[in-house]
Order: sequence, then structure tokens, then C-alpha cells
Amino acid sequence: MRHIISVRDMDRAAIDALLDAAYEIEARRYNPQRLAGKILALLFYEPSTRTRMSFESAMARLGGSSVTMGSVEASSVAKGETLADTIRVVSGYVDAIVLRHPKEGAARLASEFSSVPVINAGDGAGQHPSQTLLDLYTIRRAMPINGVRVGLLGDLRYGRTTHSLALALSLYGAEIAAVAPKGLELPSGILRELADRGTSVTEYSAIEDVIAGLDVLYVTRIQRERFPDTASYLDIASSYRITPELIGLARDHLIVLHPLPRVDEIDPRVDAMPNAKYFEQAHHGIPVRMAMLSEVLA
Repeated sequence: MRHIISVRDMDRAAIDALLDAAYEIEARRYNPQRLAGKILALLFYEPSTRTRMSFESAMARLGGSSVTMGSVEASSVAKGETLADTIRVVSGYVDAIVLRHPKEGAARLASEFSSVPVINAGDGAGQHPSQTLLDLYTIRRAMPINGVRVGLLGDLRYGRTTHSLALALSLYGAEIAAVAPKGLELPSGILRELADRGTSVTEYSAIEDVIAGLDVLYVTRIQRERFPDTASYLDIASSYRITPELIGLARDHLIVLHPLPRVDEIDPRVDAMPNAKYFEQAHHGIPVRMAMLSEVLA
């Protein structure tokens, strides 16, 4: 792969190869100097903790180094520089670029102007392929992915992590239960694409109606920045909450995932339950992103 922009560009064999590589890395069967002398640029136009730091850590664990443009306000973006020009310049300094941007399609655009590989770290409500790969990796560590029944809960309209994951799951014959507050349902375009792929998607308004039949519950936060006022946000955000009592209605093997950060949608008491895998999920970002960097750079 030259670029990693969208799960739409990847078939099942490509995904499985990356997940297999991540497993080998987690088992410490890799060369810690594989990317020695390589430099990675981190261009983050939106806030990030896990994605940015795990890419930095992944690069360091492979013997490479990272540079960043810092905050948008402290860069030439504040002077009006276009994304295309930034990419043209930065790609002359480094061996690969990890880009997060608020506009959907920004990573695809960047790949057209870059002379080095571009990895999409999230573009608006579009795609987040590295998150999807670590989500799949976490599921695969817990159970076979083939035919898995996954509940997607929360902001499914703007949540790029759910869009990417749903499309990737379609390669594994998964069944999807989409649970969202009114107005935040999966976009019609995603639903049509999943239907064309032969993926069963059933929509629900309450998680209580479907949790008993799930293997995986993927929870996302309601994004405050999408609402015009606090009252509107709080009204929607309070419409669901994962509690130990709710988990008690599920199968014993159910795992609960969350791309983080969480706000109030998962009760902290769930953290101590064996079903809670979201912190383990975040830690899997290291081997998975090491596999991705090895793929585009080694």
C-alpha cells in the first residue's frame, strides 16, 4: 500500500495481513530498527490524544522518529496556507505523513499532492482506517470476526469510526444493529453501500431492545460540537448510558468497545467488568499502527 486513506480501498486479505502483522508485533517478533532513519510527520488539524501519541510511539518502537507542525494556530495554516501547499512542502521533509483534518476527503486530497505515503487519521465525518483496524484487532482477539453481531450505538451520523467499522465488518459477513438517537442515524449513503455489500443492518432506537443478542457493543459519544446549544446536546446525550445492569442483560461473552474519549455514555462501574475492552482496545493502537507504518515505509 502506498497510502492508507479508507477501508473502501482495502479488501479482506489486506486487512487480515495487517492484523496478522500486528499480532506478530505484539508477540515481539519484529525488528525494532526496521524504520531506523525514517521520519514521520504528524499533521493534526483537530485535537487528538490516542491517535497522535500511538503513532508517535509506534514510530519510535520501530526505530524511526516523528516531527509535528504543532498547533494549527502556531503554523502557516494560520496565515492562510492551503492544505495542498502544506502537503507539498512537508512531504519533502519526511518519509510519510499522518493527517487528521476536520473536512471529509482531506486525506484523499493530501495523497494527490504528497510525494510520500499518507495515512488518514480521521477526516471529518468520513473515515478513520487506523481506528477501524485496531477495533477489528480487538474483536479478533476476543472471538472470530466471521458472522459477528455488532451493535453500533451513539452518534452514527457524524461518527467516522462507526462508518469505517461498518464497512470493514461487511467483509466478514457481520450483522449490524444500528442504535442511534433520532437525527443521528447512519447516513443513507452508508446504509445503501452496506446493502450493496450484502450486509444486514437493523435500526433500533433503544439499546435495551437488542443487547441480548449482541457479541460486540461499540459505543460512541455524542459530539457536543455538532449541536447549536448546550440544551440540545444534553437532551440527546442523556438518551443512553451503558451500566452494569444493562450489561447484565447481555450474553456473557459480550465485549464493550469505545474509540474514546468517553464522556457520560459508559458508567465507570463498567470498567471493572470483564466485558469492558475499551482501554485494551486503545492499547492495541500501538501494534496495529506499527504494522501500518511498516507496510507503507519498510
